[in-house]
Amino acid sequence: MKPLTRLFDLLDLYQDKYSDKPDVFLSKSEGVWNACSAVDYVTQTRDLSLGLLNLGIKPGTHIATVMANCPEWNLFDMAIMQVGAVQVPIYPNISEENYQYILSDARIEYLVVYNQEIYERIRPIVAELPFVKGIYSIHETSDIPRWTEILEAGKLYPHPEMLVEIKASILPDDLASIIYTSGTTGLPKGVMLSHRNFVSNFLECARISDFSSKERALSFLPLCHVYERMLNYVYQYLGMSIYYAQSLEFVAAYLQEVRPHTFAAVPRMLEKIYNKMVSRGRNMKGIRKMVFFWALRQGYNFELDPTRRWGDEIALFIANLLVFSKWRSILGGNVRIIVSGGASLHPRLARIFWAGRLKVMEGYGLTETAPVIAVQTLEKGGVKFGTVGPLLPGIEVKFAPDGEILCRGPNLMRGYYNKPELTNEVIDNEGWFHTGDIGMMIDGKYLKITDRKKEIFKTSTGKYIAPQPIEQRFAESPFIDHIIVIGEDRKYTAALIVPNFEYLRSWCEVKQISYQTDYDSITIPRIIGRMQEEVKRINLKLGQTEKIKRFRLLADLWSVETGELSPTLKLRRKFIQ
Repeated sequence: MKPLTRLFDLLDLYQDKYSDKPDVFLSKSEGVWNACSAVDYVTQTRDLSLGLLNLGIKPGTHIATVMANCPEWNLFDMAIMQVGAVQVPIYPNISEENYQYILSDARIEYLVVYNQEIYERIRPIVAELPFVKGIYSIHETSDIPRWTEILEAGKLYPHPEMLVEIKASILPDDLASIIYTSGTTGLPKGVMLSHRNFVSNFLECARISDFSSKERALSFLPLCHVYERMLNYVYQYLGMSIYYAQSLEFVAAYLQEVRPHTFAAVPRMLEKIYNKMVSRGRNMKGIRKMVFFWALRQGYNFELDPTRRWGDEIALFIANLLVFSKWRSILGGNVRIIVSGGASLHPRLARIFWAGRLKVMEGYGLTETAPVIAVQTLEKGGVKFGTVGPLLPGIEVKFAPDGEILCRGPNLMRGYYNKPELTNEVIDNEGWFHTGDIGMMIDGKYLKITDRKKEIFKTSTGKYIAPQPIEQRFAESPFIDHIIVIGEDRKYTAALIVPNFEYLRSWCEVKQISYQTDYDSITIPRIIGRMQEEVKRINLKLGQTEKIKRFRLLADLWSVETGELSPTLKLRRKFIQ
């Protein structure tokens, strides 16, 4: 088989290696899981490509996909790139302002939307953009044609040889996709990624994984984000079956139905799983409660040490038998590996999951690096808690005098679309990309991220504060849903806190505290007092300048839709403050 150098070369694998696979992609509709086979994938992608040629699409045309995770996302991903066009994935739940900006900045000519709801949001915006030539929908939508019209037209296209010629002309360094960053600090930037950027990254990630073609992955983080997209390519390269959840609300049910062997998550999701488990433990009684928290202590002290004493091994075995096995069953019972990225994972959480035989592989990267720079591996010495693991092969890293991580390699973007000045700001004359993250190497092998350079603030007393490690500490509390640490030009460090109202309600029931609404709850003295106790408890683990001196409780939940969180669930600090 010829070398895989362009993303659509993955389709050759489905012709040569996985041709008899009946379930490459699966999605649920009307209670039934529908499968896309290897044959379907190859033939429908070809027909879609021919259908795009029939529309008059030429190499370099920008086509936006505004879709939830689904098999059709992959069909369009490959079909667009096979004709030399550029795929521009857009988050379905961004603001109208960002829709307007991205569609205009990228000069999108065609769009593929997921459903009527998305179409209704973009329709008034597109009406003002004369360069948009057509919109198609995956599901039945009034006023616009379905995607299958492109497919059917492709079957009748009279010059299929044109596709062969165009594919042969596409080079590894040609532009494959423009991914607009989720914009935690203002308007999004269009990151230009080539076939080589993607392929070099996912091939190295696939080589250090140990998945087999018989295993299942559940995909629920947005495919329009480079993190899930890269893993999606890894799963395809390894011939796995990929099940798609169109929304986070389906994940709990799908874990039980699909019983996947892996999924990707952001640390906040793992924190919520942990907090939910701990909440259940707190509600236990007697010996069950004692055993539960004894098992947690085994997890907190877990080390990847092959010389562990036999007594520790027995204790860990019992903890798994009595407690952690139930955690695994909530995730479907088959999960071996959870890939964590997008933010830092607290080492204590990593230890707990590893102790429970849930191997959390934490990685680090950015959209600009397609995305992985470093990742933990299952090889001996491949994991060190508190770090993001060794560098991915082929990637170089060095540190600026202020500790900023600089990197270069085949995964580094071509630049920001329409922003050459900004590109020159982040990529220097020697080809080093300035990540904006502060870090260090541990033991000369493992990369450790300490904070975002732009998020570090200075108090009026001259002390520099890194907010992320503080926020991680507080996020472990079952009483806290979200927190943002503030203190720029203040005498002290403060915080805005959104309580975990679900946990708070259960606590109030036990304490016989009644209230009508979440807004009422944050005015009740006993609840405020309990939150003060929680802040005081966590402050004991922090340095003097890091301690939260004052805080305010907020009743409005933070979400992507309301603007406080990015589509990858990161805090949008400027918006919140």
